[in-house]
Amino acid sequence: MDEPVPVTHWVNSLYHDAANGPTQKQRWQNLVTHFEEKYGKKPAFVARSPGRVNLIGEHIDYSLYEVLPMAIAADVLIAVAVSADHNPKHTDAVIHMLNTNPGKHKGSEYTVPPKGLADIDATQHEWTNYFKAGFNGAVQMLRKEDPNFSPCNMEILVDGNVPAGGGLSSSAAFVCASALAVLRANGKEDVKKKELVELAIVSERAVGVNSGGMDQSASVFSVKGDALSVSFSPELHAEAIPFPKIEPPVTFMIAQSFVTSDKHVTAPRCYNLRVVECTLAAEMMASLLGLELQDDSGPLGRSLRGLQHAYFSQTNLNPHSPAFTGDHATIYEQQLRIMLSKVPTLLGQEGGYTRDEIAKTLSMSVSALEEKYMTKFPVDATRFLLGSRARHVFSEALRVIAFKKLLQDPTSTNDPDLLPSLGALMNETQDSCRDIYDCSCPEIDQLCKIARDAGAYGSRLTGAGWGGCTVHLVPKDKVDNVRNAWIEKYYRVREPDITEEKLEEAVVVSEPGWGSIV
Repeated sequence: MDEPVPVTHWVNSLYHDAANGPTQKQRWQNLVTHFEEKYGKKPAFVARSPGRVNLIGEHIDYSLYEVLPMAIAADVLIAVAVSADHNPKHTDAVIHMLNTNPGKHKGSEYTVPPKGLADIDATQHEWTNYFKAGFNGAVQMLRKEDPNFSPCNMEILVDGNVPAGGGLSSSAAFVCASALAVLRANGKEDVKKKELVELAIVSERAVGVNSGGMDQSASVFSVKGDALSVSFSPELHAEAIPFPKIEPPVTFMIAQSFVTSDKHVTAPRCYNLRVVECTLAAEMMASLLGLELQDDSGPLGRSLRGLQHAYFSQTNLNPHSPAFTGDHATIYEQQLRIMLSKVPTLLGQEGGYTRDEIAKTLSMSVSALEEKYMTKFPVDATRFLLGSRARHVFSEALRVIAFKKLLQDPTSTNDPDLLPSLGALMNETQDSCRDIYDCSCPEIDQLCKIARDAGAYGSRLTGAGWGGCTVHLVPKDKVDNVRNAWIEKYYRVREPDITEEKLEEAVVVSEPGWGSIV
């Protein structure tokens, strides 16, 4: 995990065979040609970071619980050249930004003072904000290494094929690629993966989202052919989890709903609201249990994982108590089940809680509550469904444990129930996202039902939800059945004149891909 971001000279090594045809090669060639046309020179290098699909562990990374994503072939490419003078006089750095799709993403130019940062207006949904977020994170890291550092002039061209608002983490891919590009352009050739992830997690919050860390971890750490186990407590850790070699092989399909839910736009009533609700659930449960929560790496400084740690370190139910048996992983699972069992008693009020009720329990004023939890990332809600949110988080964390156990079981290669068991856990996640966490939508539900009826073992939303994409575990011999069912019962019903090109974009058979690379 502490190894540097790899450098390669071969595009072929980045993609699976299915994506490694003329389309990808031509895309890279077009990027270089376009760069030469606009800037009159070849780029010095290209920074790449992919999107991701989350297999299981939805909406629990910002509560600091383990997740299991994988990188996909869709990615963000940033071609970079450093201006010839390299800004030797330490004047304002000039950053020229262009996009291969100028009709949708207008180019721009901005300057950065030698000791300053790029200005970001998080109230404006501008594509350049994501580059600026990565730029600022990289510059701050470089200034920790050298207080006299000032950024160089840069000319960049961006190309991306991760669908925006599709639940595949286009924003994280862009921020990770941007930070990597800035670090490399300013002379840091040995960029450690963990450093890149940690700065990207914080950097994306500058554009107005309480990012948890899964998306950035998957974009950077992923290994071709494997899932990625990402944990956040007591510190960030990533581990490649190989898929069992079985017949039929493990096959995942990704289907777009074409319902766009950009979490940076809908955040106050969707994504950010869930982050606030989970944080307040931890604070409320701690208060009712008489516990002292310590600050942690959650987006708002407190988390349900921190609550779990406090409960079992401040009561007689510590890990060495006779109440627990087994190894560390078994005890951790037992603790999670205890936390889940406490939710109905502590947070069981029907209809959730008002700001007044929460403030009273936490012994603070409403204004102080809003200042601490709802100012940095504003939310739009009158009642907060804390019990439902905590219930989903604890139960989903248990599903991640079960999913990972199945993948790592040495007998799984001979187990005919492996794929149905993995699929059942994915289905449980979708049920929880729909009924408890309220982050699904009718279109997502419909795609999942169609897939299951056509032979998928498991189907669920992936990403923030409220639209975007779905991920499905499908037997190899049922892939065409599922695709055809979606086309007939969803895509052509929703859009009778849908083009073949759009249908190609709508459904992807996905294999785990490489993370960030230069």
